[in-house]
Amino acid sequence: MLFTTEWLSTIFKDCQGAFKEPLPIKEVVTDSRKNTNKALFIPISGETFDGHDFINQAFNNGAVGTLWEKGKELPGFLPTDFPIYFVDNTLVALQQLASAYRDVVDPTVIGITGSNGKTTTKDLMAAVLKKSFRTHNTEGNLNNHIGVPLTILSMPRDTQVLVAEMGMNHFGEIEVLSNIIKPDYAIITNIGESHIEYLGSREGIATAKLEIIKGMNEDGCLILDGDELLLKQMHSRNNVITCGFDAHNDVIIKHVNLGQKRTHFTLSNGEQYAIPLMGGHHALNATFAITIAGKMGVSATDMNDALSTLEHTSMRFELLQGTNGVSVINDAYNASPTSTKAAITVVKQMDGFDQKVLVLGDILELGEQSELFHQSIANVIDNSITAVFTLGEQAERITQETKQNNPSIICRHYKSKEVLLEALGEYLRQDTLILFKASRMMQFEWFVEEIVHSK
Repeated sequence: MLFTTEWLSTIFKDCQGAFKEPLPIKEVVTDSRKNTNKALFIPISGETFDGHDFINQAFNNGAVGTLWEKGKELPGFLPTDFPIYFVDNTLVALQQLASAYRDVVDPTVIGITGSNGKTTTKDLMAAVLKKSFRTHNTEGNLNNHIGVPLTILSMPRDTQVLVAEMGMNHFGEIEVLSNIIKPDYAIITNIGESHIEYLGSREGIATAKLEIIKGMNEDGCLILDGDELLLKQMHSRNNVITCGFDAHNDVIIKHVNLGQKRTHFTLSNGEQYAIPLMGGHHALNATFAITIAGKMGVSATDMNDALSTLEHTSMRFELLQGTNGVSVINDAYNASPTSTKAAITVVKQMDGFDQKVLVLGDILELGEQSELFHQSIANVIDNSITAVFTLGEQAERITQETKQNNPSIICRHYKSKEVLLEALGEYLRQDTLILFKASRMMQFEWFVEEIVHSK
């Protein structure tokens, strides 16, 4: 049980039905199609739909109460004792409910934001804490103004630690989420270019990410990328820990080595770690998690044990085997110029392959600077790469710039996935490594399905 209908009436006082009865609520849903067990249904109104229209389906699927926007017509089929809580706006009410439930459970809360690496850091953070604490974390990518409240409202009452990923597109959104979760610890993984179309500049992105401290309690601790110049103004503040590769950081990452499907690194305190992810950027993500877990009393031994069995959200730099034994890196979940360059850097460092192929697609939401950002990716491509194939309107800039910089690299741009896949045929062999990287809307996982799962 999360809470009761009676408790709900202390938050939303305009109600009808049997709200005074302590009827248990076991889950909160916004999707009327979900089969539920004693759920509170919260209908959300979007641009093209209104969740209130689906109360019948929610009721038939097990909803035992609902929030309801004032002024919306109530359907006549609902029983007179069905608890209904009237609110001005169901989305705002969802957020208010989540904030109230967070206070009731009162876990230690870790909020994570950043342009890249949020989900990976969340996975790492949850992994190192779960052996020591009853830990609840964001599932998948439920990190927005609806997903974060639903994450909180799926938290068992005995939760000791909540790890919440926080995403945004516009100014003010992280502040709203921070005021809901009220983090004890906050992580800013980095400042990249994601959503620069809406935020104007990397400086604007930094300002938006720093909204994470708005809901933090006075004793809260901020952990951030100390190598990022746009966050430098935070270094002198109290309760700020900087992590990174430069010598000025509080926690310094040293001796990064890529093994077979693993990255080994040492921290400035002498502790050594290994993670089943590849790349120095993942060593930084792990260091954020290690730093907080250490402050919470988790030993280095326990952290290493937990990291060795990490459950990582799919489509983020997964190394897979495909047709004819070709090695495929599935990094198709999303992309920014920063994360694309990081992925290419890892590919360049990986040993044991005679050929390395980059299959890159459009990076979206870069606004007027899109062409320059795509061109900049070519700056990290060198002669260790055999071929660069691109797909999409803007991605062609990558092949054009690469060809100009390195004429010996095979550079081709394609108009369709099918033709590109056919061109990859000659590279489907055991000595070849192929990276797939693009924005989520490009759906590059299709290539992985064709090469890996259809082998």
